[in-house]
Amino acid sequence: MRLPSALTVALLTAGLSGCGVSDATPEPTPGTPSASASDPALVPEARSEFAGLAALALDRRYAALYTLESGGSSREIVAAVADDGTWRVDIPGGALGGTAGVTVIRVPAGLYQCTLNTATAPVSPTCVRVAERGDKVPRRYDPRVQRLFRQWLPVFTDRKAPLAVSPVRQLAGVEGSCYAVDSVTATLDQPVDVGIYCYSADGLLTGARVDFGLLKLVRQVAGPKSVQLPGPEVAGEPMGMTAPVPAPQPSLVAPS
Repeated sequence: MRLPSALTVALLTAGLSGCGVSDATPEPTPGTPSASASDPALVPEARSEFAGLAALALDRRYAALYTLESGGSSREIVAAVADDGTWRVDIPGGALGGTAGVTVIRVPAGLYQCTLNTATAPVSPTCVRVAERGDKVPRRYDPRVQRLFRQWLPVFTDRKAPLAVSPVRQLAGVEGSCYAVDSVTATLDQPVDVGIYCYSADGLLTGARVDFGLLKLVRQVAGPKSVQLPGPEVAGEPMGMTAPVPAPQPSLVAPS
């Protein structure tokens, strides 16, 4: 059985100080701008500032540990963007209705979904390719968390994208500049996950509040030179997001 990756161990044990601000800071809700953002004249400036931070984020190379709070529980998320542009996001409880961990990883050969070895769900990781290099994870296999780190950045940098951006107060326990991001289109297929996104001045995602949870940066270290598949590539169906249907139990009643 494979042990957790060296990157994960380093982030979980690194003696770096966590990033945060006082919990006394009021928490805005997604799409709710602060009073300072109510002036329409500030909105174009906020859109430009936010696009600039997203551009820095596209070039940022790092490995970071986050917490994701959702439904009264908290999980540890590890994200890494390597020097060569490959990246991976480890999401415990991210598949099969929360019963299995999943890694979403992009390498030169394409975009992969891999099983994730965790203490509660120990496995020997294997990987299935779910998309070509320039594509997205199909919705039925999409844990969504990885979107926050890479998928939306090209949209955020596109000043012509149908987005409304307003500055808001920092989320509690999160450093950096925070912005409420909303879509100005009425389609069901929104261009991004609507919510609040926070970045440091050098383009590191420090927090986000979206409909599937509240993400907060815990610590960050230098990114690796490259990331590789944590296990062999195999054929077959990727893990879905819904819990598997339990197998019927044999009857304990003896036949008459």
